[in-house]
Parts: sequence; C-alpha cells; structure tokens
Amino acid sequence: MAFMSWRGTVGVIKPTMRPGSLEEFIRLLPEGIGVIPLFLNIREGGEAEFRQALDAYEDRVAELAALKVDLIHPEGAPPFMVHGFEGERAIVKRWEESHGIPIMTAGQTQVEAMSALDMQSFVGLTYFTGEINDTFARYFVDAGFDVRAMEGIDVPFTEVARLSSREIYASAKRAYLQHPDVDGIYLLGSGWRVLDMVQTLEEDLDVPVVHPVAARVWAVQRKLHVRQSVLGYGRLLEELP
Repeated sequence: MAFMSWRGTVGVIKPTMRPGSLEEFIRLLPEGIGVIPLFLNIREGGEAEFRQALDAYEDRVAELAALKVDLIHPEGAPPFMVHGFEGERAIVKRWEESHGIPIMTAGQTQVEAMSALDMQSFVGLTYFTGEINDTFARYFVDAGFDVRAMEGIDVPFTEVARLSSREIYASAKRAYLQHPDVDGIYLLGSGWRVLDMVQTLEEDLDVPVVHPVAARVWAVQRKLHVRQSVLGYGRLLEELP
C-alpha cells in the first residue's frame, strides 16, 4: 500500500450510507491513526437483509486487505449477530486466515469492552423491535453475559438519527431502573447520535455504558498498540485506553 498513517491504518466497512458515526469515530481517534472507509447500502434493517449482506462484506474485506491496511473493522453489529456468537467467530477466523490481517467486528469490540469494564450483567437498548432483539440478547448470552433486558425503541430504520439523545437517555434510564442491580448499560447501533449522553448516564446511574462508537475507538487503539485517553465520552475511553 502506498499510503500509510504513522500510528496505523484501519479499514472500516460501514453497513449503511447513514452519516454521523464515521465522523464521530474519526474525531475521537488519536492523531496519527488513518481511516479508509468503504460502504454497503443496507436500507431496511431487517434480519433477512442483514444475513444477505455477508457476501458484500466479504468483498469489502478483500478490497481492504489488498490495500494492506493494519486492521479491518466490518462495522454493524446486527449483520454479524444474526449469525450467532460462534458463527461470527468462524466468519472472522476464515477471513483472517485468508488475508493475514487482523479483523474485528462491532460485536467483538463490544464484548471486549464489556469485559474490560467488568460488565457481567447489563440491560440493552436498541432501535429495533420484535424478535431480532432476542437474537441480539442471545449473542451476548452465548458470549458469557447475563442479559436482563434488550429493549427496543420503535422508530423507522431510516429515521434513527432523528431521535434526540435526551430521548435515548430517558429510555436507557427507564430500562436500567427496572434492573438496578446490573453492572452496566449497552446501547446497540451507531445510527443514533447519543455520544453526548454516555458520560451523563454513567454519572447519574453510576454504571458503565458501552456505546458502539466509543467501543470502536477503544478497540482500534488496543489493536494498534496506542494508549491515549479521550475525555468526555465515558469510562471506557477515559480510564481504559
């Protein structure tokens, strides 16, 4: 590859054309880490569409591997969680063996973040409804966690970004107060703009909060052997770089 960043280069695969989370991710990364983004175009947010996206992910992984990036991160937890915790591991292992480059999914970064924060039990909040939330919960149960609830907010997939962070704060707080003995709160999905409320939730409820963008920044730092605190976005980035 002709273009490299001095602290390392990560190739990311965005599942949708939705703006927001890529900008947040790049803004929170330490100086010197380069980002090469590729995109899919998931539109509906249903389980069938998530499953069908795997071939497109595989093509993008190969494209990034050909550029010889230091790390590949296929984003989007649902498209991999629908294959189950062990199924996801098998997919990632096959890709790593094929390309010889470290690969980590969104779900894997979140599992590692929860473990680092000693979150053995948690309540989750998503912008999905119905049985797919059971699929998400089962993924984390199979990863060894006690999932007390995986609550969904009923909002069209294309309109998630219109939810205010205050609405999400209220829903997360309500879910937590129904299970106040849990070790943390999990916010699934990068589509909603809630980073500004992560630290507030942690301060008000005195438990850690795992959010996909923060977990992504933290995991990239770990993989690239960078240790730089980021203030204002929760314990994970502030205390555990």
